[in-house]
Amino acid sequence: MTLKQKALLVCDRLEERYPDAVCSLKYSQPHELMIAGRLSAQCTDERVNIVTKELFAKYTSIEDFASAEVSDIEEIIRPCGLFKTKAASVVGMCRALLERFGGRIPDTVEELTTLPGIGRKTANLIMGDVHHKPAVVTDTHCIRITGRLGLTKNTEPAKVEADLWKILPPERSSDLCHRLVLFGREICRARSPLCGECPLADLCKGPDVKKRK
Repeated sequence: MTLKQKALLVCDRLEERYPDAVCSLKYSQPHELMIAGRLSAQCTDERVNIVTKELFAKYTSIEDFASAEVSDIEEIIRPCGLFKTKAASVVGMCRALLERFGGRIPDTVEELTTLPGIGRKTANLIMGDVHHKPAVVTDTHCIRITGRLGLTKNTEPAKVEADLWKILPPERSSDLCHRLVLFGREICRARSPLCGECPLADLCKGPDVKKRK
């Protein structure tokens, strides 16, 4: 079986298990997803969603965030950790959106990653969920699971992304990444994965998969 054939099987089986491929971060406007993505660094999506409920109620537009006091943002997002750096990024990225892109959300990874605080992971999230273009979001679930499945031998996000671009069907890549998050939380957990319940167990290359079944 080739890696492309295996990747297709993974897409098929996870689509069957999780038909609704939705982003775990809650947002109603494109710039809110950018901000939530930035806040999710070293923080759970669950906590981010709690924090952004207050944040997005107070600041409702890109202009609001661009003119906000960084210290005010810091107080709201403090529970997310790294709040000083993240707050500066949030205000900075919104100012850059207005100054360099006229308030438009860029539609290339190259442009998105010029914004303060936006790395390839969040840029790909925007590409897939906002612009509905092929995207590979290499979060911790994606890296862990694709490694166990033998779809990549790398652990660095950029290298994993490059490996997956070669084998994933482009039109299914973004949805697969959302499904990997759901799968990683339910079955293929970092600790004590439920291999006996796994729909991908026969494809797994994990060194102790038999022991875990």
